[in-house]
Amino acid sequence: MPKRLADHRGPELVNNKLIHEQYGIVALSGGQLKHGHFEMMRNTINRNLDLNKSFAVWRVDPPWKPVTRHGQGKKLGGGKGAIDHYVTPVKRGRIIVEIGGYVPTRMVNRVLIDVAQKLPFPAKAVSKADLDHWEQEDKYVLENNLNKFRWEWCIKNNILNVINYVGKYDIEFCHLGPDCR
Repeated sequence: MPKRLADHRGPELVNNKLIHEQYGIVALSGGQLKHGHFEMMRNTINRNLDLNKSFAVWRVDPPWKPVTRHGQGKKLGGGKGAIDHYVTPVKRGRIIVEIGGYVPTRMVNRVLIDVAQKLPFPAKAVSKADLDHWEQEDKYVLENNLNKFRWEWCIKNNILNVINYVGKYDIEFCHLGPDCR
């Protein structure tokens, strides 16, 4: 069971927009990236794109969170195990890598879809238009919702004693709804 689940639980509130407004990969759920995943992304992008005409910007930190393990075949007990590897926690909605420059859309989509399918959590290749469309969709649903029993309203008014069953992250992110992107 991974510890400090708060590192990859909930939506990303800061790094969720494209800086160069062209193409990128967005995480659809939380997860952890190991060193091998960074190497896979770097190799795939470098092999398939012309770096004289395009560029890639890493939007996630290098692995910094230690993961400990006991050796195989050891008996139980003996305290905390030694550090096995390091990971980078990623929240839902985080932009992982961004690609820009003078590149054909078809080629960039092929490369980004290839990278997104190899990641250890669901991810999607997106463009600036996709992110704008998602934002307009969310705004439209929020403005035109006729149901007054919204998630934030139920938590605020403690409908059916829901406050005893929700966690602090549900309360913190209640304005985004229970199944936000």
